[in-house]
Amino acid sequence: MDAGGEGSMTGAWDWLTTSSNWSGTSGVWSRLLEHLWYTAIVLLIAMVVALPLGAIIGHTGRATGLVSGLANALRALPTLGLLILLALWGLDTFSGELAFIGPAIAVLVILAVPPILSNTYAGIAAVDPAVRDAARGMGMTGTAVLLKVELPVALPLIISGIRSAFLQVVATATIAAVVSLGGLGRYVLDGQKQQNYSMMVAGALLVAILAIAGDRIIALIAHFVVSPGLTGRKVGARATTADMLVLPASGVTQ
Repeated sequence: MDAGGEGSMTGAWDWLTTSSNWSGTSGVWSRLLEHLWYTAIVLLIAMVVALPLGAIIGHTGRATGLVSGLANALRALPTLGLLILLALWGLDTFSGELAFIGPAIAVLVILAVPPILSNTYAGIAAVDPAVRDAARGMGMTGTAVLLKVELPVALPLIISGIRSAFLQVVATATIAAVVSLGGLGRYVLDGQKQQNYSMMVAGALLVAILAIAGDRIIALIAHFVVSPGLTGRKVGARATTADMLVLPASGVTQ
């Protein structure tokens, strides 16, 4: 057992501040890039699958039961069991790294699809019918209504689904280290095997920091791409200005 085997936060801090742990193919930077690479691939595949499907169902109102049924079924799947099952299947089907990476990516995609699919459908289905009628009254086609009216209005909820999917993928990619997937999960798994609890705690902290930082970045992107009229930012600014003018005039002080 190493000097940090007590698993204390002090030991984890010492591990994180040791420069040798940040370099090389097993260093933090390399593992972080692997984790981000897996997450990006999974989110891209999940969005390609879930966004069009959720948009079409929300726009047409058909097969709405498919969304809830599919989403609930995918969420109910045991992640670790499915991961190991697909990994065993991959060993008999593929060769090399693909035998492990392919099944792990598939499991992560299965986890990422439900929140994006559900939120896309819910966001578009919740668009005010009067807004749709007004758009059609202006001569827009069904496709134009979907792309220019419904999707922009549903964008806050869609991005919320992407944020949920991101958090799930970052967390579950850590568990996927049990089937030889790289990323930050290697520190948690290898630390447990080696009884190096400083490495184990440091890996968990890195995953948590990555999840929080990524979620904040997506939220920042949403701040700029979502219309201020949907978030109430401009309305809030006007209300604040009015308060500054009205309160002194009425003799009220804060």
